[in-house]
Amino acid sequence: MGPNNPVFPVTSAASALPWAGQPYSIKRHGVSITNCDTEPVQTPGCVQARGALLVLRHPALTIAQASENCAAVLGHDAAELLQQPVSRVLGAAGAERLAEVLASDAVECNPVYLFSQTGAGGALLDAVVHTLNGSVMLEFEPSVPTAAAASGSRLPQGEAGLYAVLKFAMARLQTAVGLQAFCDVLTQQVREMTGLDRVMVYKFHPDLHGEVIAEASREDLPSWLGLHYPADDIPLPAREIFKRVWVRPVPDVSGALAEMVPLVHPDTGVPVEMTHCGLRGPSVMYTEYLRNMGVTACLTMPIRSDAELWGLIACHHYAGEKALSFQQRTACELIAQVASVQFRDAEKREQLQSEVERERVSQTLLARAAGSGSLASVVRGEISLKDVLPCSGAALWDDGRWHCVGQTPPLPQLAALAAWLSTRPEFDNPLQRLFASDCLSADFPAAVAYAELASGLLAVPLGPRPGGLMMWFRPQVLQEIRWGGNPHDKPKVVGPHGPRLTPRVSFEIFAESVRGRSSPWLSHEKEAATRLRLLAMELVVVRAQRLATLNDALTRSNDDLDAFAHVASHDLKEPLRGIHKYAHQLREDARIVDEDLRRKLDNLLSLTVRMDGLIDALLLFSRVGRESLELEECDFNAILDEALEMVGSRREETHSEIVVPRPFGRVRCDWVRCREILVNLLSNALKYNDKSPKRIEIGWIGANETPRESAPKEAAGQTVYYVRDNGIGIEARNQEQVFRMFKRLHKRDAFGGGSGAGLTIVRKLVERHRGAIWLESELGSGSTFYFTIPGASGGAA
Repeated sequence: MGPNNPVFPVTSAASALPWAGQPYSIKRHGVSITNCDTEPVQTPGCVQARGALLVLRHPALTIAQASENCAAVLGHDAAELLQQPVSRVLGAAGAERLAEVLASDAVECNPVYLFSQTGAGGALLDAVVHTLNGSVMLEFEPSVPTAAAASGSRLPQGEAGLYAVLKFAMARLQTAVGLQAFCDVLTQQVREMTGLDRVMVYKFHPDLHGEVIAEASREDLPSWLGLHYPADDIPLPAREIFKRVWVRPVPDVSGALAEMVPLVHPDTGVPVEMTHCGLRGPSVMYTEYLRNMGVTACLTMPIRSDAELWGLIACHHYAGEKALSFQQRTACELIAQVASVQFRDAEKREQLQSEVERERVSQTLLARAAGSGSLASVVRGEISLKDVLPCSGAALWDDGRWHCVGQTPPLPQLAALAAWLSTRPEFDNPLQRLFASDCLSADFPAAVAYAELASGLLAVPLGPRPGGLMMWFRPQVLQEIRWGGNPHDKPKVVGPHGPRLTPRVSFEIFAESVRGRSSPWLSHEKEAATRLRLLAMELVVVRAQRLATLNDALTRSNDDLDAFAHVASHDLKEPLRGIHKYAHQLREDARIVDEDLRRKLDNLLSLTVRMDGLIDALLLFSRVGRESLELEECDFNAILDEALEMVGSRREETHSEIVVPRPFGRVRCDWVRCREILVNLLSNALKYNDKSPKRIEIGWIGANETPRESAPKEAAGQTVYYVRDNGIGIEARNQEQVFRMFKRLHKRDAFGGGSGAGLTIVRKLVERHRGAIWLESELGSGSTFYFTIPGASGGAA
């Protein structure tokens, strides 16, 4: 980068420059530039030889410096003018008029038209004056007749016509909807006012390279619309000047230069600053660059956003010298100022309609979530979280689960991404808790694995970390950037003071592919995400309050359930045991010989046993939902050994084969509850089996192994356990019913009976572990029950 002060270089490299220690002049030293970022373009020491410059002391109005071409322009030799009163050039009346303007007008850094006077050879000159740093800068440049100024343009004659054109231009700019339309109108109006061959709006990107986003030009010229140009094409000193001036004319790119006499101000000993001079000598690098493009004249105006340079209005001419009148340049300056104020308004008008639509989508989603009591509902339906912002997919982490819509990374990668986001400082910003990137892999290298799906990420937290999270993803956009010449080409030539950089000579289209990037997140899109976050946070708070109320009610209900459990275990089971005992005594009474009565007593005994089992199942199911889990790191092999031991008696009753293909790993679970899951599944596998031998396989499928097609989405990326048998199997239409309470698919007493609550309890226990359970089965060929327990690992313990 260039020095902090582009007027007086202060870097160590500057001390080695050819002009170090002596006054600088483009005319003498411009061909020695080794780095255009160090060129003192605000103090060039020269003016364009088409006009003359006098530097006056204030308030004495004596001449301290004069351009060396004063004799050719003003008819007075520069050396003879030094220390003379300005009346020597302006006459008494002109000097008096100058003094009046300096006393009454705002001329500091603001050139104003003074009057016109006759110069050398009878040429008519326009006198323009401004002040800077205590000096009076008096410029004389050839007056451009109205007809000549209007040549090639639609500019009417006279100042009244210029006002009419300006008024029309302002009206068109104010009504333009959208940034592109605004820039299109801007180029058209400037070209009509100036008559220059090509007018472009040149926008700077965050990395400072430029892109032509709008253009109005002669029909025979090739279009440059959409071309990109490297940041080096506009050096830092030039950018800094455009933060201070509104118009930069160079009527003749190949025009001669005239040095100041003397090169430094005699009173201060420093070069005079020409930032606001219309005649300021252009950089040799700049004029050479323009000639390489075939440009013969140019006019440049900045577009500013606050104090920063957003872009340029760049005007090129190809048919020789093209001078604009001071009035035309003033009109262009006003256009640039208006454009700097209004381009954001044009952009906002375009955004307004999309913001209204986004707000409608957000309100629809939040109303749905409020009605359902769950944020998860925002990823379901025709309108979903994905519709809030332009994106390819969205994900929500809420209540311990992922809810996704559209194209998103797999769940394990989402979990890793969320863990990384929880460490980001952006989430601590009290003004905008938001992370946004259009090149996620640059910040989070693991994202390279899914760059095609999610090169762009915008994420907002819901509550304190770690907590809820909303994320939107944008896919990789394979961009082919068309450069106006190779941006990596930095040619050098050998000059009188050794090698120096030169502007690019070739402007042939150079295409470059960019990967790993998405379209950028715009500021209004970030604002929309932030608004949705705040509204969702309110919903989370309301939900938390509602849950607190429900928890109080559930606590009271649980107390009632505990009381019921006591009654069921004591007051119900006690008389049931009496009935069973009395029926058994009657059945054993030798005096009862009636076989029909004995059969009825047998049925009564069977019913009491079954009712006792149902009461036990009800009590167990109620406890499963209310008792807290005691989670710990466990060896799944040891849990399985205990489960096999508990079903050992049933294994001995029938010829059965138990197969464990490979050892299990560790799992974070409640040991007792996990063992209960296995006991129930093993018992069913043994009970509902009419094969000989009965074969049961107990195994696991790794998180990175081929997933089961029947697996639910929430099981993706997790270790899956299974219990497989060769039993009676289950028809597809009945496979979901087996998990319902007291639902049996066979006669009551078939396969040893049972309460019909076992698989209901198994599902409850798995869900308490935040896992999932499902099955695959074929009637007559056996069944396989799969389940997950988050936190499990495959492999040997």
